[in-house]
Amino acid sequence: MKLFLSLLLALRCLSALAQEPERPLQTGAEQTERYVDSLKGKRIGLVVNATSTIGKVHLVDTLRSLGIDIKTIFAPEHGFRGDADAGADVLNEYDPTTAIPVVSIYGKKKAPDSLDMANVDLIVFDIQDVGVRFYTYISTLQYVMEACATYNKPLWILDRPNPNGYYIDGPVLDRSFASFVGMQPIPVVHALTVGEYAQMLNGEKWLVDSVHCNVNIVPCKNYTHSMLYKLPVKPSPNLPNMTAVYLYPSLCLFEGTPVSVGRGTDKPFQIYGYPGNAQGTFSFTPAPKPGALKPPYQNQLCRGFDLSSYNTGFFLNKRSIFLNYVIDAYRNYPDKSQFFTPFFDTLAGTDKLRQDIKAGRNEQLIRLGWRDDINAYKKIRKKYLLYPDFE
Repeated sequence: MKLFLSLLLALRCLSALAQEPERPLQTGAEQTERYVDSLKGKRIGLVVNATSTIGKVHLVDTLRSLGIDIKTIFAPEHGFRGDADAGADVLNEYDPTTAIPVVSIYGKKKAPDSLDMANVDLIVFDIQDVGVRFYTYISTLQYVMEACATYNKPLWILDRPNPNGYYIDGPVLDRSFASFVGMQPIPVVHALTVGEYAQMLNGEKWLVDSVHCNVNIVPCKNYTHSMLYKLPVKPSPNLPNMTAVYLYPSLCLFEGTPVSVGRGTDKPFQIYGYPGNAQGTFSFTPAPKPGALKPPYQNQLCRGFDLSSYNTGFFLNKRSIFLNYVIDAYRNYPDKSQFFTPFFDTLAGTDKLRQDIKAGRNEQLIRLGWRDDINAYKKIRKKYLLYPDFE
């Protein structure tokens, strides 16, 4: 009976989504009439990657065809083309097609510096995010906003939908665990677009020294947070499809454990396991691949679980992080003292989740522990929404 009711709820939600007005969704970038005139005659810096497209044409090519003077491309994690490994340094280079300088802002240098900013009049930010705190594009956004505020340069944000924007979940970050994979006190799944998050950074005075960035946002047209937006371009090498995007908030926690999430396979962030695992019926062997040149357990047989067949209705019905994956993995790991690494707390944004799991608390009890923080965050979030909410 419980399963039947869950399926019925999922069908009703899907039906409600299907009944939304069939007006074409437009990203901020696609609405060139709303921002191109403001860019003409100015020296432009672009924070872009492989997702920065209008249809099948890259934003760089579109703007150049419209006579915009692009001086510099600033590349985030995974690089301008989106093919670099997670965590790998992104190098400065020249774009071979346009000869525009590409300046890395991932690695030791995380923001444009004084020389970079002297060469531009304004910066345009157009990157597809996935709505998860430890996905580093919003950290790059903060550093870019701080640089623009410091050097008195306007920032234009061409907003894009949040594919995980239909729910809020996970522990809210404790500032003592702040890092590049989590800089502000927001939940793991925050349900904000990049434009909305930029408004929050300004409005809550979370930028360094409480500086204020002059932000101009081109919002998406006909988007709501209840929509399930299918990404036209994979946002990074190891999120190749929507199943991976939906599972990412849950499975990425394993990156702070000995459990592989399938990097170096055809199903990254859709499977998990490790060598010698006594649980699960699925086997995989990680091997070097573009975006995962040195995957964990390279050339070693791993055993675990395949989640790649989960459909959209499954995620829509759940609307939360799947904590039981990491809870069960810990319970069944042979040497529990070696299960959690310090990076787990960094990803979680707190040490309480690790402590709760080690104490044997179930998913329901763990969620109760972050309920008040989530409710407080929701009140803050409401102030900065640009689109109709899912509630």
